[in-house]
Amino acid sequence: MVSTGGFVTSLLTSFVVFLILVALFTVLSRMPANYNIYYPARILNGQGVPGGPGKKKPGPFAWIREAYMASEDDILAIAGLDATVYIRFFTTVLEILGFSALICLPLLIPLAVTSHNNAEQLAASSNNTYSSIDNLSMSNLPAASMKIWAFFAAAFWVSLVTYYVLLKAYKHILKLRVQHESSQTAEPQQYAALVRDIPKPGAHETHTEQVDTFFRQLHPGTYEKCIIICKLKKALKLYKKLVKARKKLEHAEAVYELSKRKGGEGKRPTNKTGFWGLIGSKVDSIDYYKEQIKELTPKLVVEQKRVQEEEQEGAALVFFNNRRSAAEAAQVRHAKYAMEWQVLPAPEPREVVWSNLAKPVWKRSVTEAIVYIIVFVVILFYMIPIAFISTLTTLDNLVKLVPFIKAIVKITVLNTVLQAYLPQIALVLFMALLPRLLLVLSTVEGIPSQSQIVRATAGKYFYFEVFNVFLGVTIFGTIFSSLEGIKTLVSTTFSANELVDLFGSKLPPVASYFITYVALRFFIGYGLALSRVLPLTIYHLKRKYVCKTPTELEEAWAPGAFSYHTNIPNDLLIATIALCYSVIAPLVLVFALLYFAIGWVVNRHQALNVQVPDFESEGRMWPHIHNRILAALFVSQLTMLGYFAVKKFAYAPVLIILPVITAAFALLCQKNFYPSFSTVSLAVASQEVKEGPSLPEVLVAFTPACLLGPDQVKDPEYEAADANISSQIDNGIADAL
Repeated sequence: MVSTGGFVTSLLTSFVVFLILVALFTVLSRMPANYNIYYPARILNGQGVPGGPGKKKPGPFAWIREAYMASEDDILAIAGLDATVYIRFFTTVLEILGFSALICLPLLIPLAVTSHNNAEQLAASSNNTYSSIDNLSMSNLPAASMKIWAFFAAAFWVSLVTYYVLLKAYKHILKLRVQHESSQTAEPQQYAALVRDIPKPGAHETHTEQVDTFFRQLHPGTYEKCIIICKLKKALKLYKKLVKARKKLEHAEAVYELSKRKGGEGKRPTNKTGFWGLIGSKVDSIDYYKEQIKELTPKLVVEQKRVQEEEQEGAALVFFNNRRSAAEAAQVRHAKYAMEWQVLPAPEPREVVWSNLAKPVWKRSVTEAIVYIIVFVVILFYMIPIAFISTLTTLDNLVKLVPFIKAIVKITVLNTVLQAYLPQIALVLFMALLPRLLLVLSTVEGIPSQSQIVRATAGKYFYFEVFNVFLGVTIFGTIFSSLEGIKTLVSTTFSANELVDLFGSKLPPVASYFITYVALRFFIGYGLALSRVLPLTIYHLKRKYVCKTPTELEEAWAPGAFSYHTNIPNDLLIATIALCYSVIAPLVLVFALLYFAIGWVVNRHQALNVQVPDFESEGRMWPHIHNRILAALFVSQLTMLGYFAVKKFAYAPVLIILPVITAAFALLCQKNFYPSFSTVSLAVASQEVKEGPSLPEVLVAFTPACLLGPDQVKDPEYEAADANISSQIDNGIADAL
């Protein structure tokens, strides 16, 4: 599918772009004005910035040394267990691919190179095409060759290596999770449990009274209090308006103070009261927003009281006086009907999805079924609108749809650029909508926590990528890579044997496309992640033209967390490609190893310096990752089974044992390890705690922000940043803040 010249050109181009982006990072990250873009995690944690005041400037490759030398405990302390598990995923895949490469590269490539099947096939038919890269793959072996025995043994080696590494990784991550859970500094969620599907209370009884009576009877001496989930729609709307008004007032006062510095009494800012401040009467901004705050504050207080008295729903958070009691409550059935009084481990306060907690079980079940039908249709037919948009956005069609751009496309340079990149840009933009769609669908299911929504979205996106990117390219690339393939498909005498022969000759060349794809992903993708050119540009534009207050500046440089819902499926796709072609076209292992090696270094750097977690799920992502790696191995084993049969290898049916072993291994891990990720064991929960939150602190942590008082909504992470930033960055930024 990719010529040798095209392959080398693509590789070199990607490498040059990567070097440019790394050079940009090296230069820009050393500028004090950019510290809060390249080292926000350090600033928020109160750590010193490399090369900051009183420190020696780091060398251009110091970030690599720091990322490599950092221990797992360092990452755990700064970035949390979720980020540590994500980086451990890279370590695991590196070990799988590294051990596989020890056999596949030195053994299989020489056997392939010394064969001549591709040349013989080309001599037999001009419709057969191949590049010199394809001579490094199994396609260069003639059918029924004795050399296939080596590839057959390698298939078993790759599978056994995967089982061993995954088992070791599961045990290690479970150990990290247990250490985190048994920490002597307890977290609020360890004293809480989530109760869903509470039946209607009796006459003259509130939900609070009902829950208190129920849990005091079942957990005497350990149950403390409950928070009943309420309908928050109106209170949340008022709260958002109040927060917005406070920010606007702070902004207007800052603008007024800046105008005073120019001399005189200054000019009071004004704004229009209509749609987006574009229409309506003009008013004094400071007076207007003060009046808004004065009007909204009592309204919110009244609504908070009304909501807690009149809008109670059938779900609650219940609290206990020790961790063991909370863990016990989350693991036992509390009612004779399984669909009532369902008690689950409480999510971390930061990740609670309040709107989903009170959804009844029947509604969740129906919604979940509808969502999975929609996802199935999306996965199956998403390529149809993509093809339509790609066709629509060709330059000729666009000129017909938008006639006034004719003058623009007559400019030769613009015409060339648009012809080359317009369909690809449309495709990228359309594909970028998919994760957002899947995120919305996962939220609609009624999932109670952000981390679980992220895991659900990642699972859906992974299967989309496997079906549309991996299988789509493999199948359609195989069939349509030559005139012979198209003729075979449309022939009236079309037969299964002809299709099998076609796949036998065309499947390995598809690997060259995937090698290019992997190279593009690690060079361009990691280069952009490291250089942070886009966040840097946005930050400086906002700082110059928009930000007038410390709050606005903090929001402008807030780094965010790892995008697990897109990152993990993308990484798993590369692992799937590597495992599926590790034996058929071993050269793919080199580029997959580079992808995960560079990713390991870059992501460790990002975890230590850049990304700040939005929540902490205590490593619950690992079972998801583990199962998807096994799914990738399962697909690779079926691929090899089919391809060995195409090569007329007599012992190909023996490979059927590998998918069976994979299924058995997955079941073993599911039974042995997964329960410890879904709930906390009593052995862990019973350990002594030296420091823990008080009951009032736990209650405040689990109270929605719109029901808290105005003095309780300050984000503690950014509050800490306010105290540290002046000592971490130069005087220019400190003055701006």
